[in-house]
Amino acid sequence: MSAETIMREDRNNSHPAQAAGIVMVAFIAANLVGLLRQVVINRAFGTSAVLDAYFAAFRVPDLLFHVIAGGALGSAFIPTFTGFLTKDDRPGAWRLASAVVNWVLLGSTLLAALAAWLAPWLTQGFLAPGFAPEQIALTAALMRIMLASTVVFGISGLLMGVHHSQQHFLSPALAPVLYNAGIIAGAVALAPRWGVRGLAFGILLGAGLHLGVQLPVLRGYHGQYRLTLGWQNVAVRAVGRLMLPRALGLAVWQINFWVNTVIASGLPAGSLSALMIAFQIFTFPLAAIAQAIATAMFPTFSAQAARGEIGAMRTSLAASLRGALYLSIPASVGLWFLGRPLIAMLFQNRTFSAQSTEMVAWALSWYALGLVPHSVVEIATRAFYALKDTRTPVTIGVLAMLINVVLSLLLTATFRAYGLLPHGGLALANTIATTLEMVALLWLLRPRLGGLAAGSILKSVARTAAGTATMTLVLRGWIALAPGSVVTLSLVGVTLGGAIFWGTTAVLGSEQAFRLPALIRRQQRKR
Repeated sequence: MSAETIMREDRNNSHPAQAAGIVMVAFIAANLVGLLRQVVINRAFGTSAVLDAYFAAFRVPDLLFHVIAGGALGSAFIPTFTGFLTKDDRPGAWRLASAVVNWVLLGSTLLAALAAWLAPWLTQGFLAPGFAPEQIALTAALMRIMLASTVVFGISGLLMGVHHSQQHFLSPALAPVLYNAGIIAGAVALAPRWGVRGLAFGILLGAGLHLGVQLPVLRGYHGQYRLTLGWQNVAVRAVGRLMLPRALGLAVWQINFWVNTVIASGLPAGSLSALMIAFQIFTFPLAAIAQAIATAMFPTFSAQAARGEIGAMRTSLAASLRGALYLSIPASVGLWFLGRPLIAMLFQNRTFSAQSTEMVAWALSWYALGLVPHSVVEIATRAFYALKDTRTPVTIGVLAMLINVVLSLLLTATFRAYGLLPHGGLALANTIATTLEMVALLWLLRPRLGGLAAGSILKSVARTAAGTATMTLVLRGWIALAPGSVVTLSLVGVTLGGAIFWGTTAVLGSEQAFRLPALIRRQQRKR
C-alpha cells in the first residue's frame, strides 16, 4: 500500500490520527525526561535499601491518585462530559465539571490526611513488613511528604479529562514532562542535602507543575466554575456510578504492586528497586505507544458511542490496535535483546553496580514479554469505557489480579528453587496475568461491536511479525559482532533494528509503515 493511498484512506479519521501523533510525541518527551529522572536517581542511590523505602512509600499516594482522579475518574467523566458537548449543552457540561472537581478536592484531602496519620501502621502492617525498623520509619516519613501531591493531582487529573473532551491534547500531554522535571530538580538540588527526602519534595514540585501547565488553555473554554457538589445533578450521580466499578478495579489492581512490595521486601536488598526500575523502563514504550494511542482515541470512541455509530467505532478500534501492535511487537523484542546494554549505558556507575544492572535486566526481560498484551488492554478497556461499561473490564481486571497474586507467590518460589533471582518471577506473573486479561477483554468486546475487524488486524500483524523476525536476525548478528562498548552496542542496535524493521514492513506494504511519513507530510503542507 502506497503512502498516497494511506493519505486518502478514511479522511474522517485524520484528526484522531494527528491527535495520537501529538500525544505520542509528548509521551515520548515525557518518558525521555522520565528516563533522565531515573538516570539521576539510580546513579545517586543505586538499588539500595533507601531507594526501596522510596518506592514503597510511593504506593499509597499512587493508589489514591489512580482511585480518585486517575484512570477511574477519566473513564467515567470523559464519556459523560463529552455527551453534554455533543448535545451542545455547555452549561450542563460545566455544572458537571464544577461538581466533580469539588468532590475530588474534598475526597482527596480527607483520604490523604487519613493516610498520613496511618503511615507507620500502613508501612509495617501492609506495605513492607519485611523492612527493618529504621526503613519502616523512613518509608512512613516519605509517604507523608508525597501524600500532599494527591490533592494537586486530583484537580490536575480532572482537568486532563476536560482537555481531552475538548480534543486538546498538548497541555495534558506536557504535564508529565514537567512532573518528571520537578522530580529531577528535587534529585539534583535537594537530594544532596536532604537525601532521599529530596526526591519526595521533588514529587510535590512536579505535581504543581503538572497542574500549572494545564491552566492557561482552560480559560479559552469560557467555562463557569460553580461552588456546588451537585447532589441533585443526574449527571454527577452518573459519573459516580460509572466511576465506582473502575475505582474498585484500580484499587484491586494496585494490590498487584502491593503484593510485589510485600514479597520483594523479604528478598535480598535491592530487589524491590530492581523490580520498580525495570517496570519504569518497560513503561517507556508502553506509554509512548499504547497509552498515547488510547488517550487520543478515547474521546473519539466516546463520541462515536454517544451517537450510536458502532460500525465507525469498530473501525477506529481496529485501526488503533493495528497501530499499537505494529509498534509494540518489535519494541518487545528490542527490550529483550538490548535491555541489558541499555541499562548499563544509562545507569551503571560506582553506586549502580554491575550487579544492579543484572538485577534490573533480569526483571525487564520478563516484563518485555508482556508489552503486547499490556498495549492491547490499554486500548480495549477504553472501548468499554466509551460504551459506558466499566463493570466488565473491572471484573476481568479483578480476576487477572487474583491470578497475578497466585502466580507471584508460585513463580517467586520456583525461581528461588532453581537458583534464579526470585524477583524475576514477579515480573513474569504480571506478564501472564495481563495476557489472559487481554484475551478475555477482546473476547467480550467482539459481540458488543459486531466484530473486531480481525482480518485486517491479522494481516497487519503478519507483516509486523515478518519485519520483527528480520530485525531479530540482524540484532542477533550485531550483538555477536559488536565491539565491547555498551554505548555503541545500544545506540547502533536500536537504530539498526528500527531501520530494518521499518524497511521490511514498508516493502511488505504495511499501512502503518507509511502512516507516520504521511502524517509528517500532511503537517508540512499545512504550514
